[in-house]
Amino acid sequence: MRRSLSSFFAFAALAAADAGGAQAFELKSPDIAEGKTIDMKHVYNSFGCTGGNLSPALNWTDPPAGTKSFAVLVHDPDAPTGGAGFWHWLVVDIPPDVRGLELGAGDVSGKKLPPGAHQLETDFGEKAYGGPCPPPGKPHRYIFTVYALKLDKLGDAAHGRTAVAGFTINGNALAKASITALFGR
Repeated sequence: MRRSLSSFFAFAALAAADAGGAQAFELKSPDIAEGKTIDMKHVYNSFGCTGGNLSPALNWTDPPAGTKSFAVLVHDPDAPTGGAGFWHWLVVDIPPDVRGLELGAGDVSGKKLPPGAHQLETDFGEKAYGGPCPPPGKPHRYIFTVYALKLDKLGDAAHGRTAVAGFTINGNALAKASITALFGR
């Protein structure tokens, strides 16, 4: 018993040392920060909001081995929609060698997106970034998530509804990294 316990602890120490050296898949942004208020330049410009509706720059590092594409989704889980939340941006089919989206990549033209990537229709009804614009009251959370996917293209789900795209993305995710920022009015 003593020998098996010492073997177990030796194995656990090696595993911990190995895990400590591994880099984590991480999402960063020069424009938004965890738990901080989103700047007006990124806020929607309609429905009573007067922001610049400019998508923030996003950068990610150290995707897992086997990543064949990325997807970026922005969701407001606090929207008063009966539990569905509100989808503000969906970018799919981002090539595996790309490590970010530049400031303003979410404009309706899609010209600043990496080659091959495209935007799905948001709950605003546009294939573009739609910034925060919650009803007056408590600030909402806006969750910016990059997914490392084990598939090259989203396929038929890219032409479906946000729930189908989300289901497909989550089912094919090797890893994900998020920033949750806030906005209220």
